Amino acid sequence: MSPPEARPLVCVRDAELADCLLRLGAAAGADVEVPVDPVGARPLWSEAPLVVVSMDVAAEYAAARLPHRAGLVIVVDEQRNHPDDPIVWRLADELGAEHVVFLPTAEAWLVDRYAEAVNGPRAPGRVVAVVGGRGGAGASVLATALAVTAARTGSRAMLVDADPLGGGLDLLLGRENTAGLRWPDLVDTAGRMSPPALHDALPRVGELCVLSWDRGDVLTIPTEAAEAALEAGRRCSDVLVVDLPRRPDDAAVRALQAADLTLLIVPAEVRACAAASRVMRAVRPHCARLACVVRGPAPAGLRSVDLATSLELPLAGVLRAEPRLAATLERGDVPAASGRGPLADFSRRLLADLGVTEAPG
Repeated sequence: MSPPEARPLVCVRDAELADCLLRLGAAAGADVEVPVDPVGARPLWSEAPLVVVSMDVAAEYAAARLPHRAGLVIVVDEQRNHPDDPIVWRLADELGAEHVVFLPTAEAWLVDRYAEAVNGPRAPGRVVAVVGGRGGAGASVLATALAVTAARTGSRAMLVDADPLGGGLDLLLGRENTAGLRWPDLVDTAGRMSPPALHDALPRVGELCVLSWDRGDVLTIPTEAAEAALEAGRRCSDVLVVDLPRRPDDAAVRALQAADLTLLIVPAEVRACAAASRVMRAVRPHCARLACVVRGPAPAGLRSVDLATSLELPLAGVLRAEPRLAATLERGDVPAASGRGPLADFSRRLLADLGVTEAPG
């Protein structure tokens, strides 16, 4: 019989702090060990993937002369001890702590450490941003199709609606009445956000979670809130797809800067090409990698390669016309949910180029 897996060790006696630390562990999906005292902690001390020592027992554990180890965190209630308190830092030095964190400010950070302790460090997900070359180019539909297709592969996918005037991706997915967080609920967020908590609080379509707008009056999101949500989304997802406005605000700029790939979708029309040229100039300075997607049909025979050349962008692909797509969307069907048709085929190819493929079996 193999030995049980080591669990995070939480050394605490104060009831209020204990409740807090156990709650944060549960948010990360971590089962923890809570020893009675340093004698009970000693056999578990070296093997635990993470050791959390609360300030109320720090002196006791320092006096026990437990061996120094990596991954030791001292947790301090900021209502009881000021960050400049020399006792905190003396005990941190005696215990060999890697980190000293103050709660509740560092709650999200500690949730991440719990999650890494039980699951291993999670590589940030791939970020794809989609922006339309003109109004009605199909950016929202393409972004949704990419996220839906990623979820169909078994990836943890998240779709972010960063266009406050776009009508709401939850509506496109038929989830406008589904309970869950929307952007206006996050306007007061600053600093780190718990990835598991965000993932669990958003509306879902199967395995796809969606951060969208509501139908209220809030039309902007503070930069700090956007950064926190995007970082948390990237950490809790394998694929994060962001639908962007054509004129990027500060939140959209942060999304462009975070994106591994930005797609400019352009209908195969001369006027659309001219409009896309202006959008391209607005977003290009913020992109690590920008490519265009040409959407058919081409009424005047404009070739996709010529359109991409005129924009001075690489061609990510051609999205063939899907005659019944508009009617499908009006019926409330989710784009690419069936896995069939040009939109689903294109989404699979593009995600495969990013290394996102369906798991075998």
